[in-house]
Amino acid sequence: MKNQLPVAIIGGGPVALAAAAQLTKRRIPFVLLEQGTSVGASVLEWGHIRMFSPWEFNIDSAASELLTETGWIAPPKEELPTGKQLFDHYLYPLSELSKLKQNIKTEARVVAIHRKGFDKMKTAGRENVPFEVIYESNNVVYRVETSAVIDATGTWKSPNPIGASGDYAAQEADYSSHIHYGIPDIKGANAKRYTGKTVAVVGSGHSAIHAILLLHELKLQNPATNIHWVLRKQSIEDAFGGGELDGLPARGELGSRAAKLVKEGLVNVHTPFYIHGLEQEGEKLNLIGAGASINGVDEIIAATGARPNFSFIRELRYAADSSIECVPKLADLIDPNIHSCGTVRPHGEAELSQPEHRFYIVGAKSYGRAPTFLLATGYEQVRSVVAALTGDWDSAREVKLHLPETGVCSVSRPKTALKVTNSFLYSDRCCT
Repeated sequence: MKNQLPVAIIGGGPVALAAAAQLTKRRIPFVLLEQGTSVGASVLEWGHIRMFSPWEFNIDSAASELLTETGWIAPPKEELPTGKQLFDHYLYPLSELSKLKQNIKTEARVVAIHRKGFDKMKTAGRENVPFEVIYESNNVVYRVETSAVIDATGTWKSPNPIGASGDYAAQEADYSSHIHYGIPDIKGANAKRYTGKTVAVVGSGHSAIHAILLLHELKLQNPATNIHWVLRKQSIEDAFGGGELDGLPARGELGSRAAKLVKEGLVNVHTPFYIHGLEQEGEKLNLIGAGASINGVDEIIAATGARPNFSFIRELRYAADSSIECVPKLADLIDPNIHSCGTVRPHGEAELSQPEHRFYIVGAKSYGRAPTFLLATGYEQVRSVVAALTGDWDSAREVKLHLPETGVCSVSRPKTALKVTNSFLYSDRCCT
């Protein structure tokens, strides 16, 4: 191990740490670079949210083996953890294992990755030179040579704007102090911000539904709390998901509860509504659409999903689907416009390989803008990728993946329930 260049893992979330565990099991050196102050920094940002999937499906097998060797006891497999519990009981203990900890660098923001001495135009001899990862830490720039790169940065830090066409709405950036991207801690740290206020929730996925349900609990305490739900869907029923047929009951229940609130008139629904801009009127905001507006809004919760950031890999030869921005070979498997979420074929290194040899995009980022990424899918991805990096091609090609019906795709599908064998990381993905 001492004579090998390390594999660079970019990111510090569940999939990145699973990659670290897989590399550790195979005695391959690595360096993990996380821009946050600790591993799981993004997970902690949605720490107040309870996951849809039980512990049984949230723990990588290699990570579990390494932890168990130290006397770690896995949480009850049937319980649904919050993001904070996922960090406290799994991610943090894993990162503290001596075999991993010595190779983890936090507060390390990657700014560029390239082949050492090569821009992306140069071909001759390209595969024979190492990668060079450039990162900043405490205002100092560092360079590290690596034998391979696994990009597991996810999409959490690149939320989608609220503009109807995927761009920022007019003056959206100007009024960013009134906008929270993701799911705020509505019942906890952010309660004062939303209690008794007029709040517009933008988005139609499970994140939006969860925010609406939390706001309704505030409304029960303070009836002055006014909830607007802003969607682009043609029908509100399209947002409720699989309900009782959802493979993960906790997720299906969200849609059913939201449907009940809408039926009882406790939420002001605006659909289809296409946001073009924001304007200020006194201390409040108006959402301007095509021939319509939503006036007198105090706060906006943008639960509009997220997209990948490719800026730091610009000098690598990477490929992304032109519409979904996912790894190209995954596009036909995961496109929510045409594909049922429960029929994604098993996939691993073969589908994730990039034009740049020994460079891989994995986890939520591999799915681009698609809202159907499953946490355990990422674990299987990195198991296969790490096997390939060690030359174990039989293991790399033997991928097994059984997915539940997610209930978030827009296509029509048979109303059949599928066996739950994977986990959906609720806070990471949502549809618009």
